[in-house]
Amino acid sequence: MKTMNAQQALHEALFEEMARDERVLLMGEGVATLRPELVQAYGADRVRNTPLSEAVMAGCAVGAAASGLRPVIDLLYAPFLTYAMDALVNSAGKLRYMSGGQFSFPLVALAQTGAGWGVGAQHSHNLEAWFVHSPGLKVVMPSTPADLKGLLKAAIRDDNPVIFLTDMTLAYEPGEVAEDAQAALVPLGRAALRRAGRDVTLVSYAKSVRTCLQAADTLAGEGVEAEVIDLRSLKPLDLDSVLRSVRRTGRLVVVHEAGPLCGVGAEVASSVAELAFDALRAPVRRVTSADVPTPASFMLEQVFVPQAVQVVAAVREALAPRRENVAA
Repeated sequence: MKTMNAQQALHEALFEEMARDERVLLMGEGVATLRPELVQAYGADRVRNTPLSEAVMAGCAVGAAASGLRPVIDLLYAPFLTYAMDALVNSAGKLRYMSGGQFSFPLVALAQTGAGWGVGAQHSHNLEAWFVHSPGLKVVMPSTPADLKGLLKAAIRDDNPVIFLTDMTLAYEPGEVAEDAQAALVPLGRAALRRAGRDVTLVSYAKSVRTCLQAADTLAGEGVEAEVIDLRSLKPLDLDSVLRSVRRTGRLVVVHEAGPLCGVGAEVASSVAELAFDALRAPVRRVTSADVPTPASFMLEQVFVPQAVQVVAAVREALAPRRENVAA
């Protein structure tokens, strides 16, 4: 194992996959300038700076994928994906189905997401649920450098378009990564157990996993064992791992930074209520951000982003004895 941060893991995944498959290319604003090692190793034809036009990047990627290449495009910040929606949602996500499987669209769209850098609402909007709701697209949000590298390698090899969202506040946090390129591979659609427990299940992804682990430490001091599941892949969603955990613990708290309405947490809560209702000992609870634009002020960002104290409070509510309403 070796230690690296998420940015280094992303770079290493690109380097290894471009070496493995000459069809892989990287496009985006400034990518050749920021990654000269890739240009030196693989040439300017495969590492291309583009104009500041997300629609152009995505449109070129769809055409390249349909032509047999495997493009990776860097769209910088998640809200900028809105400029590329037609190519990603109406073309990449649908044309394989519409062609009866005659074409494949192996492209990866990279974007940074999440609050924490004080860059404001137009740069820090969690849009993952939009793409989870779009047929034909896969969606990934890793929480560790190892998963970033492993999932990116798997996404590049996948024959479907993948929206790959990296939480910007995790960019420079170190973590252990497997040295062997094949061992580093992480399959899409498989959740990770970050901490075992028997009293309550905490389900999350991206930097909210760290929040759940902090909450689990606090709860352990109170004699409560919280199990923490990192979804990693939002589509395909590893619902089986969530259901197994909830059937054992009987309680579920879902945590994510995106807003509460129609989010991934709502899907997980609904699925658990539908498929494991008999195992629940308390109502499912969600801890999310408020339904407001992301503030630029650092202090307001901390209020906006779910914190460990909120997760602890939700677990305490789930563990509290239920009081039945009795008519006077």
